Amino acid sequence: MRARVGQRVPVVVQSRGRRRTGARVLWVCAETVVTCGVVVLLLVVHQLWWTNQQARAEALQQVRVLEREWDISPPAPTSPTAPVTGTGSSAGSGAVSGADAGGSSPSGAPSDGATRRPAPDAAPGRSDPAPSDAFAVLRIPRLGLTVPVAQGISKRSVLDKGYVGHYPGTAAPGRTGNFALAGHRNTHGEPFRYINRLAEGDVISVRTRGATYTYRVDQILPRTAPRDVGVVRAVPRSIVKPSYGYDAPGAYLTLTTCTPEFSSAYRLVVWAKLVS
Repeated sequence: MRARVGQRVPVVVQSRGRRRTGARVLWVCAETVVTCGVVVLLLVVHQLWWTNQQARAEALQQVRVLEREWDISPPAPTSPTAPVTGTGSSAGSGAVSGADAGGSSPSGAPSDGATRRPAPDAAPGRSDPAPSDAFAVLRIPRLGLTVPVAQGISKRSVLDKGYVGHYPGTAAPGRTGNFALAGHRNTHGEPFRYINRLAEGDVISVRTRGATYTYRVDQILPRTAPRDVGVVRAVPRSIVKPSYGYDAPGAYLTLTTCTPEFSSAYRLVVWAKLVS
C-alpha cells in the first residue's frame, strides 16, 4: 500500500544527549564509590598502622628518658603524699569500667582526698606523679614488651600514647595490695595485644626510680564483663566468675585489656604475684 502524496511519515530519532547524561551519572557514581573506598582505606591504615608506629615511638622514647634520669638521679626519701586520681574516660581502652576516678576506688579506699601511703619512688621535691606522668617501666620478656607506666587510665592522656595506665586507688609497685594496670590491645601502640599468650610462671618486671620488682604470672581470666571491678581490688577476685581470684592479702600485679581483639565487649585479666 503506497503512502498518499503529502502524507507525513513519522521518524524516530535516537537522542545522543540522554546517553551522554546517563554515562556521565554512572561515571560520577563510580568516582564517588572509589573515593569513599580510598578514604576508608586510609582511615583503616591510620588507625591500625600509623597510630601504632607513633605511639610505640613515643612510648620507647619515654622509657629512655625515664631510665636515663634514674641512672643519674638517686631515689628520693619517702614522704606523705596526696592521692592520685585518674582522668578522662576509659571506655574501650581495656580498663575495667567503674574502676577509674570518682566514688570509691577499686580497692575500697576513698578517692576523695584521703591520705595514702608514701610513694617510695617519687622524684626529689615532688609528691606522687601527676595523672598521665610516667613513673615506671613494665617489661614482659616473653612478649618482648617494654612500655612506660603512667598514672591514670585516661585514653587521651595515657593509653592512646602507647603507655600502660595505673588504676587510681590501687597499690604502688612492690607494695602489698594490687598494682593494677590497663592497656590497649589494638591500635595506639597496642602494648597488651598478646598478653593472652602469657602462661603461669612467666616473669614480669616493673622498674621504678628506687627499685625493680619481679612478678610471676599466677592466674589468667580469659573473659569477664567490663564492669567486673573485683579483678582490680586489693585482694583481686572476679565478681562475675568467683572461681578466679584470691582470698588472702598479698602483693599482686593485674593486667587488664579488651577481648576479643578489635572489640571492647569483654575484658581479659592476667594476675601475677610478687616474688622479689
